[in-house]
Amino acid sequence: MKILFAASECVPFVKTGGLADVVGALPKELLKAGEDIRVILPLYKAIAPEWREQMEHVLHFYVNLGWRRQYVGIEKLTYAGIPFYFVDNEQYFGRSYIYGAGGDEGERFAYFCRAVMETLQKIDFIPDVLHCHDWQTGLIPVLYKLQYKQLEAFKNIRTVYTIHNLQYQGLFPIHTIEDLLYLGDLAYTSDALEFFGMCSCMKGGLVFADEITTVSPTYSEEIQTAYYGERLDGLLRSRVDHLTGILNGIDTVEYDPEHDPALARNYTADSFVDKVGNKLALQRELGLTVDADAPMIAMITRLSGQKGLDLVECVLNEIMNTGCQLVVLGMGESRYVDLFSWAQWKYPNRVSANFQMNHNLAHKLYAAADLFLMPSLFEPCGLSQLISLRYGTLPITRETGGLRDTVLAYNQYTGDGNGFTFLYYNAHDMLHVIENAVRMYHEERDVFNGLAIRAMRGQYGWDQSAKQYVELYEKLTAGPEVVTLEARDPLFVEEAPAPTEEAPAPAEEASAPVEEAPKPEPKKRAPRKKAEPKADAPAKKPAPRKKADEPKV
Repeated sequence: MKILFAASECVPFVKTGGLADVVGALPKELLKAGEDIRVILPLYKAIAPEWREQMEHVLHFYVNLGWRRQYVGIEKLTYAGIPFYFVDNEQYFGRSYIYGAGGDEGERFAYFCRAVMETLQKIDFIPDVLHCHDWQTGLIPVLYKLQYKQLEAFKNIRTVYTIHNLQYQGLFPIHTIEDLLYLGDLAYTSDALEFFGMCSCMKGGLVFADEITTVSPTYSEEIQTAYYGERLDGLLRSRVDHLTGILNGIDTVEYDPEHDPALARNYTADSFVDKVGNKLALQRELGLTVDADAPMIAMITRLSGQKGLDLVECVLNEIMNTGCQLVVLGMGESRYVDLFSWAQWKYPNRVSANFQMNHNLAHKLYAAADLFLMPSLFEPCGLSQLISLRYGTLPITRETGGLRDTVLAYNQYTGDGNGFTFLYYNAHDMLHVIENAVRMYHEERDVFNGLAIRAMRGQYGWDQSAKQYVELYEKLTAGPEVVTLEARDPLFVEEAPAPTEEAPAPAEEASAPVEEAPKPEPKKRAPRKKAEPKADAPAKKPAPRKKADEPKV
């Protein structure tokens, strides 16, 4: 099976978040499964020279982007057995940033979507499945369905669209996108791309792709509610038969405490006592008090409200009163930069704030810390908690999205669990769990270490998730009969099921000539229905887990 991933970032070439980890790791497992998998992404200026030197120039051509005639260069690099294609255009991608600063994001990624579709025939790779990721590629299923599907070479392509974070939707003025892509007026109706007077790239993927996936089962359920649905919950409920939650994994070769070259001391679940050597080394490196018995709490995160940092702000003094050390690594909003800068000043030798993206330091911190704090308001999947589990660092998380699917609260009666959780988005609920975790660290170290060792022995790779993706791809490519009409064309709805060959004919007509058999009624065009929920629909709160102290089944 031929599969092409289209994405805006991918490790090890360029990364701003978990999307890059997924696009970098999942293809490796698909390759192991015997699939012909390739990846296409922009050639950003941020991609290091060490990678550029390995690229070969495949071809170049020009595409129409409205009245513009834009250059497209295709560079190729094979890494870990997977061909990666890079779309080269200095005007759009030769900048000092990846996203957001130039004010022309709509044009940049409309260009990328057009370039992807025009590249397929030119590199002689027409995929069976074109798998698009997040809003930056949301217009690819739209372009395919409205402009390319009628071409003979493209007619059998199936599209999959993965939501990594529904909050970021790629909203732009309708006239901006139309000026670039010439989709036609019918593309901007309420049952297509129009979204409260704007063009939504995210909605394009949701409406026009054959199948939709999210990065965890719980998140796929949450986004069908008004509370988490970002005003797209009605549309997602209407496509529930084509919506699947598949849990992300991590690259277990990249994140392996036994062989990680960044660590001061490597260790396994069987040599867990060696883990403390990493804490002592990091304490010295960051200027913290060197104390093997001081519980270290780590936060490796984007500094934004989504990550629950307002909860930390409310009870930061109380957290520090537990006697812990706090190490923060990440970049983001100035409000939280100020918060942790102040904390570092107020608690010298106990708080270390590092406002940077430092891959090497992140590995050291996963290994050094005892607890990993992740109190997200919402979390589609989350990879940090999986990495911390693999390194034997127990997570403290809120029960939402992928956190709910991967972290099970410790049950003192049964001994089950691999971390600590709280349900409601409340600062003092979080504080209570932190205090209990620190108390266990001091007073029940054997139990604490037992949980950490159990966490290290968990399975966090992509193998099971990759099987689910392969099954989804196989269902899509098995034949046109498995893809419903509304999935293939969002502008038409089938009113009644067509007659099937299995239906028995009436006895009196058994010998009737074929030409006299009644013909089925033609399919009718149904009026379009709005996919968005009503503006005054009441918000629904997330369904609570049974109990925070009960194990998942």
